[in-house]
Formats: sequence, C-alpha cells, structure tokens
Amino acid sequence: MSEQFITHGPLRIWASEAGKGPPVLLIAGANASGLMWPDAFVAMLAAAGYRVIRYDHRDTGRSSRGGPPYGIADLAADAVAVLDGLGIARAHVVGLSLGATLGQVLALDHPDRLLSLTLMMGAALDVDFAGNWARAYAGEPAAGPLPGPRAEVIRAFAAPLADHTAELDRRVAQWRLLSPPGAPFDAADFRAREDAEIRHAGVIPAPTAHAAATPIPLERGRELAQIRLPVLVIQAMDDPLNPPPHGRHLADLIPDAHLVEITGLGHALPQNHLAPLAEMLTQFWHGHAGPSPDIYANWSE
Repeated sequence: MSEQFITHGPLRIWASEAGKGPPVLLIAGANASGLMWPDAFVAMLAAAGYRVIRYDHRDTGRSSRGGPPYGIADLAADAVAVLDGLGIARAHVVGLSLGATLGQVLALDHPDRLLSLTLMMGAALDVDFAGNWARAYAGEPAAGPLPGPRAEVIRAFAAPLADHTAELDRRVAQWRLLSPPGAPFDAADFRAREDAEIRHAGVIPAPTAHAAATPIPLERGRELAQIRLPVLVIQAMDDPLNPPPHGRHLADLIPDAHLVEITGLGHALPQNHLAPLAEMLTQFWHGHAGPSPDIYANWSE
C-alpha cells in the first residue's frame, strides 16, 4: 500500500491506496480514520482488480486536527479533495455510517465524480440522526417514524480515556455493543485493530470532534429523488444505530436503488463478513445491478 498527504486548503489529509483498476473510495464513519476499513477488506477489493483508496477524515488519524467550526458538508468536500489529489476523475464510492451521509451529499453535489454509490449502515439525509443521538442519550424517543439508536450504545461512546489499556478496553466494549447480541465476537481482532488505530493516530483518546459538526439540512433528503447513479443500499439487520427499516427508507428515496438486508450484521465489519461483503460490492460494480441475493448463502456466517 502507498501513502501520501493531500493538501486541501489549510488541511493535510492522509490517504492510502492499494491495487490497480477502477478507483474505489472508502469513506469511514464519524470520528473514524481510514483504518476503520480493515486491511483484509482492502486487500480483497484490490485483488479483485480495483484501486482502493481510504483516507483519514479531518480530526482523525494522521489528518489535520483543530476541530469545528465546520460542517458535514465540509467533510464531503474533503472526499472530493482526496479524489482531486490522487488525480481521480470518477470513483465507486462506498460510505459507512457517516460515510453514507457523505456519499449522499457527493451524489447530489458532485454526481460527475461518482461511478456508483454504496451506502452501508446509514440513514437518509431526511433523518435527524444527530438529534436522535442526543435524544437517545437523554432517554427520549427518536423524532419521526423511524427507530433511533439504542441508548446503551450511545452512552458507551462517552468519555474517551487517556490510558492506552483502558481506552482499548473501552473501544472493544463499544464494538461488542455494535455487534449482534449472541453472535460470535472476536474481541482480539477488534482490539488489534484499535491498537493499530491508536498507533496510527499517535494519540490515545478517541476523536470526538465530528459530533460538533453542523449537520446537513434535513430538507436535502427530498433531493435524493434526483440521483441517477447506480446505488446499492446495505441494511445491517442487527444495526443498533440505524436499525431496520432505515435501509428500506433510504432505498425508497433513491430511484432504482438496490437494497440488500444482511442478517447477523451490526454496525461493524467483523472478519466473517468481509469476504461476502467484498464479493457483493465487486458484483455490483461489475454489472451495476443488484447483487445476487444468495451471496451470503455461499459463505459460512
């Protein structure tokens, strides 16, 4: 894998890439660096014949830090800057959680830069996710007809710690809550990933700045009907942050979007799901059609 820093105004954005072929831009979730996308997953996509790019959001990893004031729209502009810095005209964009929000903004404001769009474990732009996060923390119900995040998961994200071991323990506990109850959980794998993340960032406490970023106006959700790109929506059926039917709602707002609902997947990327997810994405990119519904039947959960 090659690494470089991309200049975007006063910012320096860390990016890495692997493989050759059509470009794929992986966009991580809130307060997550590019290492949220596991090395093994990147390697699978690269081996399938794609140029795979991941990058650190501002205020995460090795990218510039400084905190708000800025908005979610600025984080989307950072993604465009990464494409510009790497000389990429168009890419397959894959966004997870906040990355799915940014993917929607890119599809609306920069459709000429996307070959396709995959939205994983995300909420539509007309959902007040930031408000529902605060409501869940306060023990209040979500606004609107869709379910909000689970309160016990939200509260587990409070108070990052400065002690390396204690912070690793906290992060592994978070990933356990983000995973399906009763499902196998590889604590050692998530601990190793988070240890690599801390070493990558060079600081122990987890970043939190994105929580103060200005949200995208909810009325922009109406614009999703204008999207004319190939779109795949992946709903994790055991997602405690954006549970069903968030994926169905999002897919219904985008013309001709394909929806795949995956049982046994939460708001995380465990090792046992990486291969079928990679196959699902490459099948989608190859034909711009909905992936075969039996992909998961070919893999052991």
